[in-house]
Amino acid sequence: MTHTVEKIGGTSMSRSEDLLRTVLIGDRKGPALYNRIFVVSAYAGMTDALLEHKKSGAPGVYALFASAETEAQWGEALSAVGARMADTNAALFSDPEDRDAADRFIAERIAGVRSCLVDLSRLCSFGHFQLEAHLLTVREMLSALGEAQSAFNTALLLQRNGVAARFVDLTGWRQDGELPLDAHIARRLEGIDLTRELPIVTGYAQCAEQLMKTYDRGYSEVTLSRVAVVTGAAEAIIHKEFHLSSADPKLVGADKVRVIGETNYDVADQLSNMGMEAIHPRAAKALRQAGIPLRVTNAFEPDHPGTVIVSDLPPKTPGAEIVTGLKGVFALEFHDQDMVGVKGYDAKILEALTRHKVWIVSKTSNANTITHYLKGSMKAIKRVEADLAEAFPSATTRLSRLAMVSAIGRDLRGANVLARAIAALSEAGIEPVGLTDMVRKVDLQVLVAEEAFDAAIIALHKGLVEERAARRAAGLRRVA
Repeated sequence: MTHTVEKIGGTSMSRSEDLLRTVLIGDRKGPALYNRIFVVSAYAGMTDALLEHKKSGAPGVYALFASAETEAQWGEALSAVGARMADTNAALFSDPEDRDAADRFIAERIAGVRSCLVDLSRLCSFGHFQLEAHLLTVREMLSALGEAQSAFNTALLLQRNGVAARFVDLTGWRQDGELPLDAHIARRLEGIDLTRELPIVTGYAQCAEQLMKTYDRGYSEVTLSRVAVVTGAAEAIIHKEFHLSSADPKLVGADKVRVIGETNYDVADQLSNMGMEAIHPRAAKALRQAGIPLRVTNAFEPDHPGTVIVSDLPPKTPGAEIVTGLKGVFALEFHDQDMVGVKGYDAKILEALTRHKVWIVSKTSNANTITHYLKGSMKAIKRVEADLAEAFPSATTRLSRLAMVSAIGRDLRGANVLARAIAALSEAGIEPVGLTDMVRKVDLQVLVAEEAFDAAIIALHKGLVEERAARRAAGLRRVA
């Protein structure tokens, strides 16, 4: 029998009782419970408390430890995380023995982390040791706490419900040395009979590659992809709390959006660029190269097939499949009259953007102007501007804050997408600040004023997705 590797995100993990009734157990009995591997994220908000808030940037234990001179601040934050984890255990386990097992597990982990951080602080009080050299390891160790708790608890819940679940800890807790990720996964899964056991795997994996160094908080999807590749899975599945739909149903209306159903990894990459990740691009690359399809489902609609993402899957008809976008995009316009015919400008600009860790969403250029559309803090982008002013004294830069809306599809050729998009925006009274229509025809990017973001999403979805669906339905009726 073939098996699947399935990931459950943090928001869904916080609804453990619902998950038991849907993707974890549901109506399955006997052999149908197995031939699956689950990779789980930390409970919602737990990684924010351990590191820093993903959206607001409010400091968690890691951020406080990295900047604090004494134990007081980060120590209190770590104790608060421990209390929060204990509250989670209390809500999950009504049986005193199960709750005690869950509490003892996380208490040991937190005590170990606290001891390690105290020792590291003491060591780095000597000039020969610099804290900065160890911060990535600290970040990984703290992040691992969240996934360790959720994986341990999920395995325990399943065991109490008659499922032969096994907690598979990839966090490297008290492990000697580091292995490459694939070797680490293979070793931890060795000897598990997937036809008789259900492995519950931590989304964080300690390894020689140091996942957080490259992927930061996108590591759990990398773990999913490598477990799927190493074990030769038939399919990878990501269970979210919503479907992968043609637009945000809260914005456009649940009655107007549709579940995409099928698409390819090219579209998944474009979604990632817009901050709407179906899966991390590098995790997608591993699955694509291994020929493993990815399915994105709503964890709480177990009978719905969701959306399958397959390498190079062409559409039945060309056209936009999803309309999404980003608010708070900074347009950094660099102008130099001396640029015409001169090389080197691009390299210097990219060097500055990379140095200050600013995310490039898109870019356009002409004879004497290069404009980058960026996501990042104003502070970092201002530093980029300062570097460019120093490197190119005769150049001028202009910074403006916009929103970007993108229509994405496997094949936008032949669907007259550009003309329809302009018409839809015009009908809604929206004047684009800029348009980028790629030759490859997988996405159309529209720059609008931030206050026009919602209206632009609604207008483009109506003109490119809803009206296209109406035309197809009318065509099918005529054929019938």
